[in-house]
Amino acid sequence: MTMDLNPKHTEAFRAVVETGSFEQAALRLHLTSPAISQRVRALESQLGNSLIVRSRPARATRMGQRLMQYLKRAKLLEADLQAELAVQQDAPLTLVLALNADSMGTWFFPALSEVLIRERVLLDLTVEDQDHTYTLLETGMAIGCISTEPKPMRGCTAEPLGVMRYWLVATPAFRQQWFAHGLTRKAARTAPVVAYTRKDTLQSSFLQEALGLPEGAYPCHYVPGATSHFNAIRYGLGYGMVPELLLKANTDGELVEMLTPKTPADVALYWHTWKVQSPRMEQLSRQIIAAARSMLK
Repeated sequence: MTMDLNPKHTEAFRAVVETGSFEQAALRLHLTSPAISQRVRALESQLGNSLIVRSRPARATRMGQRLMQYLKRAKLLEADLQAELAVQQDAPLTLVLALNADSMGTWFFPALSEVLIRERVLLDLTVEDQDHTYTLLETGMAIGCISTEPKPMRGCTAEPLGVMRYWLVATPAFRQQWFAHGLTRKAARTAPVVAYTRKDTLQSSFLQEALGLPEGAYPCHYVPGATSHFNAIRYGLGYGMVPELLLKANTDGELVEMLTPKTPADVALYWHTWKVQSPRMEQLSRQIIAAARSMLK
């Protein structure tokens, strides 16, 4: 086996993984589906491993995930070298990152916007629940992520960023309607919760621990996005966990009340990235870590 990879073959492989099908990959690369399939099979033959699970959607095998990791990192290193060699030393650098919505909706941009602008960084962000961003790094779909997973995967580092603090909140009117006698198990069975997505376990874990209510034992809205999620709560659709940073930033008069003022939920976050990376990515990683630690608990 040789690692002298044909760029046409690796381009076809990446397109299939990123689009989820041979047909969509063909449309992206302006080729036919058989041509894409032929290139992927040639790459699999060269490496002696199956790289794509032919399912709907198509997805990378374990070895395919390793290859995606390699290709993403190689592209970043190449882009960084080209920027250094170019006449324009400030050539843009694209970073493919996986963030949780609460980080992106609170501290990420205020803390890092000046750095991203100065370094001419182009962001390619995937927003995912903090318990699932790790998978995107593992499968090669990102080169850095913010996750609740404290242990680094092989070849990576995991740096603690701090703790994101959440409070269970609702509007005064909602509290009066549903929890006039406090946050009881009986009342929580009928009061609507606002969660991000079905992957979001923050509210369900809290209610399971505090009241012994399993997931599905109460009605639930699903509203993705930090701001949209908070808007659903502050306009009275339901109650839920909101980051303390977002509560502090809310100054437009839409009031919410803490339902459990002595019991916050603290979520530890970690920055994961590869040990071997470009100099610019190393610098940005340090700045991301410093910015997070300055704003998180």
